Amino acid sequence: MSQPDQRLYFLLQRAAHRLRTTADRRCVAAAGVTTAQLGALFAVEDRPGVTQQHLARTLGLRESAVTGLVTRLTAAGLLAKRAHPSEHRAVVLELTDAGARALDAARPEIDRFNAELRALLGDDGFGRTAAALQRIAYGEDSPSDGALKP
Repeated sequence: MSQPDQRLYFLLQRAAHRLRTTADRRCVAAAGVTTAQLGALFAVEDRPGVTQQHLARTLGLRESAVTGLVTRLTAAGLLAKRAHPSEHRAVVLELTDAGARALDAARPEIDRFNAELRALLGDDGFGRTAAALQRIAYGEDSPSDGALKP
């Protein structure tokens, strides 16, 4: 029996692409929004009044990408912008009622998606994978200097 492919970085890229396209299709069908849009909506829900600059940092995106994302979400009526109370050039973002409904519609699909991944990986594998990916994603571990430290 042959060994499974051990090119982890390559496999992560392929898996991320497949998971993203599948999740996007399912979230658009359930809630009318993509996973990238959901990420922004969840971030604003978690921190109402967040600036676009902070949202960019939270999502790990360039500010120019977040500007386009926020423009689309605002045009769709899912986010509202208002003037920042102390920074005259900044705006703060708030979830609209329609944005909250989109999140509510997406949550069951996200739960199903995670349940399918848990079934595939098993409880222990799911927890260990989530913990490892969180460490990598948030900089606690990154591949540099032969160790996973930034």
